Amino acid sequence: MEILIISGLSGAGKSKAASFLEDMGFYIVDNMPAAMILKFAEFCAGGNGRYDRVALVYDVRTASSFTELFDVLDKLKDMEAQCRMLFLEAAPEVIIKRYKETRRRHPLAADTDSLEEAVKKERAMMAPVKERADFVIDTSRTSTAQLRGELLRLFGQEGEKGGMTVSVTSFGFKYGLPLEADLVFDVRFMPNPFYMEDLRPRTGLDQAVADYVFHFPQTQDYMRRLEDLLAFSLPLYAEEGKTSLTIAVGCTGGSPPLRGGDPCPGGLHPRPGLSGAGEPPGHDPGEAEP
Repeated sequence: MEILIISGLSGAGKSKAASFLEDMGFYIVDNMPAAMILKFAEFCAGGNGRYDRVALVYDVRTASSFTELFDVLDKLKDMEAQCRMLFLEAAPEVIIKRYKETRRRHPLAADTDSLEEAVKKERAMMAPVKERADFVIDTSRTSTAQLRGELLRLFGQEGEKGGMTVSVTSFGFKYGLPLEADLVFDVRFMPNPFYMEDLRPRTGLDQAVADYVFHFPQTQDYMRRLEDLLAFSLPLYAEEGKTSLTIAVGCTGGSPPLRGGDPCPGGLHPRPGLSGAGEPPGHDPGEAEP
């Protein structure tokens, strides 16, 4: 069993780190008192593998005595569990700026006269925890993507990819845009098979419909240009830390998107690195009608 304690300064990015670790397969518990950690670890140990990777957020909100935490850490390491601690920090001026931008209240605000004093007090209080940490990350100049990449390097399992998952869905404009769409491409300028009587009852998954649409030069030229655009832009989205991206390709009518189907709609063929993680995009088929 792997137990990771996430600690650090308020405003240093613990919540964001916990979200990334959850995506990596950790079971996250926030704001857990030290007195409960040992019992929770025992519970997880009997979970038949369900809780093999656990991350517990511990900070100044629950810190009544760091001695208690250190005793728990020592006991966890005697339980044949891999127990490590991650500590996140940032420069005082960076933390103050983040609090000003989010307008959130610092946990020690009630015990101090200013935000600056609260930040300074917490840094002094958490110094012993930082000394016991196995990993320390300073997020002062770290972007979201860089933090995710560092966590993946430190705690990612062998073979785990840090790329971006890309999904492709087709839809009809008369039903409105898909809510999850990040990129929308309007292909209503293409020849419409709905006006061919023998093709009207068919869907975009039928080869006859695909052959009709793609035998026009403008369709083939558009797809080449679209693939070039995606090959250029998707790695940049992944570099910025985006973990998933949905591409919506819209025709005039059709039916509401359906889950599952052909992995490469309408000839949008995956290229190496196109998805940001090497996966071919999925597709939600739509009807071939206006």
